[in-house]
Amino acid sequence: MISIYNLKPKFQALLKPVLELLHSKGVTANQITIASVLWSFLVAAFFWFADSNSYFFLALPIGLFVRMALNALDGMMARIYKQQSKLGEILNELGDVISDVVLFIPLLKFEPNALYFIVIFICMSIINEFAGILAKVVTGERRYDGPMGKSDRAFMIGFYGLLCFFGYYHYAFSSYIFIALIALVGLSTFTRLKKAVISN
Repeated sequence: MISIYNLKPKFQALLKPVLELLHSKGVTANQITIASVLWSFLVAAFFWFADSNSYFFLALPIGLFVRMALNALDGMMARIYKQQSKLGEILNELGDVISDVVLFIPLLKFEPNALYFIVIFICMSIINEFAGILAKVVTGERRYDGPMGKSDRAFMIGFYGLLCFFGYYHYAFSSYIFIALIALVGLSTFTRLKKAVISN
């Protein structure tokens, strides 16, 4: 199924020099995970106040690209340099959900015509990540399947920031767009659970 997540291996290869540099400086996987969450709060703050300065909308595409890089780096650091731990897994999973919610909340301010759909979208995003974790509980393998996973949602919100920066300030996304996003997140969730049941 089409997803930006499928590009992860190539993205990780590009990040290998950064990973080696961070490791040489003594940076740990858990530190990168925490930095990713704090970075998400900073990006969300710029997003919230973007109505006062349109350049703040650029924090979304730029900031979310950096966040995706940090998310890839913490996993690579843990796997390659044997830093995997129970605490690291908790920080990674909880941090992703917290970051998503924080980054999506400003949409309630900028898209008042789609408040209910945004709330549903946020809730469905949380459920989607829970489905991936639940699959691991059942089968031992974390699932990332589907057309609207974490990376895809980051891409969409980054694209939203670009639209707003280039002048589509009010209602850059219509209610119909959010309905489509909700449907895709629902499909992702269903796919993860289905594959978890089949593989078990």
